[in-house]
Amino acid sequence: MAPKAIRREVRLEGYEGYRRDEIRDAAKKPEPQRSQSLRKIRDEVRRSLKFNISRYREVARELHAYRKRYEGEPIPNVSASVHTSMGLKFSHIYNDFGHLELLDSLPHQVDLFDLL
Repeated sequence: MAPKAIRREVRLEGYEGYRRDEIRDAAKKPEPQRSQSLRKIRDEVRRSLKFNISRYREVARELHAYRKRYEGEPIPNVSASVHTSMGLKFSHIYNDFGHLELLDSLPHQVDLFDLL
């Protein structure tokens, strides 16, 4: 599944990620702590997403090679490490997109320090 399709699924499900409470708590803080906390979380999520998508692509190539290697056999082993890796990376990307969707849905407040 392509990253765009994963993000679309996250949007359709309304998933907010496992950090939803942390994000909501940060959004309740007074300025400038609110903006600083939300910016920090967004930066962390973006770095995580970049890493996870890169690794997801690597694992997708490994899965393609695995399927090609066992092509024609009755039922390949679906519990091989490549399947576990693919499932984990999908979950990580799904969570990262959930966090970004929640962050994007928060009301935007102008950070006074951005005006300086």
